[in-house]
Amino acid sequence: MGPQRSTSLSKKTGNKLHRQSLYVRQKREREKDKRESRFRRKKEEDREPELRRERVARNQPATIDRKRVWDDVDDDGLGASVDMEQLLKRRRLQQQEAEEILAAEGENDEDPETDNEADSMLGSDDDGDDESDEEAAAKARAKQVIRDDSLAPSTTSTNLDLTPESLVAKFPSLFSDDRPAEPQVLVTTTLNSTLHDQANLLCTLFPHSTYIPRSGHRYGYKYSAREICKFASNRGFSSVMILREDQKKPIGLDVIHLPAGPTFHFSISNWVEGKKLPGHGNPTNHYPELLLNNFKTPLGVLTARLFQSLWPKTPELQGRQVVTLHNQRDYIFLRRHRYIFRDKRATEKSVVGADGKELKGVESIRAGLQELGPRATLKLRRIDKGIGRAGSEGEDALQWEWKAKMEKKRTRFNL
Repeated sequence: MGPQRSTSLSKKTGNKLHRQSLYVRQKREREKDKRESRFRRKKEEDREPELRRERVARNQPATIDRKRVWDDVDDDGLGASVDMEQLLKRRRLQQQEAEEILAAEGENDEDPETDNEADSMLGSDDDGDDESDEEAAAKARAKQVIRDDSLAPSTTSTNLDLTPESLVAKFPSLFSDDRPAEPQVLVTTTLNSTLHDQANLLCTLFPHSTYIPRSGHRYGYKYSAREICKFASNRGFSSVMILREDQKKPIGLDVIHLPAGPTFHFSISNWVEGKKLPGHGNPTNHYPELLLNNFKTPLGVLTARLFQSLWPKTPELQGRQVVTLHNQRDYIFLRRHRYIFRDKRATEKSVVGADGKELKGVESIRAGLQELGPRATLKLRRIDKGIGRAGSEGEDALQWEWKAKMEKKRTRFNL
């Protein structure tokens, strides 16, 4: 008798056709088992919703953002990678513990004979009168940090009330509360630039902005950045933008806060005009809403404050336009959309909050988005104290500069 053919699902066979059929049969059985397991798990989770929450919490992907590490220092300088929210909480707890220790020591050191001397004029000074204006301002800022929870709290929004006092003292003009409600922005380019269309697009992105071409003609006067800033400051402008190009493409953007700085240097990549986006819309002249996401460190808070100073304080909600600056791994993604509220389709899920539960009152409402453009990716390269590198003087002229060694550790970020 000849050898009998094995009926097992092993792929170790010399017959190619038989090997293919065995592989197909194995694949079908694996998919069948997975489908049955999925339906069985769904029935169990419908009976006990807690099982699904445990499974979702257990199956979190291990991304680089989740592996992010922070500097274990009590420092709020620009070079420190610390979470400002956690740092302020830690400082507040340390202050409370110190106050409790002092109160306990004061109770132990009290002398009962001093009760009879309560009417003495020497002890009639009020401790509340000794607080300085700086301490009162710090307490007011700390109270602003505590905000009421919204219906749909965002896990990535930037809280600018967490700004450390050192940044406020170092950049008083940028963190001033009396900034103009409608900032004026002067947009220009480098000498003999060809980015006229891109500069006009920036003017549509920033309300109350004006584009002035910068000529480098051999017989013309070549204005420097400091002269342009002096010209703009005398005419009521609050910021100056210089668009830099290479091979007729935008590669950088310098933002100068008037009248005396600081200057932020950004590199630009992935520039896409709005008309090249599929299904794009046309922007209107309404003031957009501004979303600043994931700026957590002192350097990130400073950058977010700069972006906030470029748009009006009060948006025009009837325009339904929103500008998003989303920071992820030190890359700032610039997007502009128009949104509309519509009825939820039968195939769509309801809106859920940060805890994964459906929001009450908006079960049948969804938001549709239409990108308006332009879109770009920015990366912060340098911060100068004054107007550019030539206009900054002193030991702290260079506030911060990106270096290649900063990205040696992939889980540490600056913003």
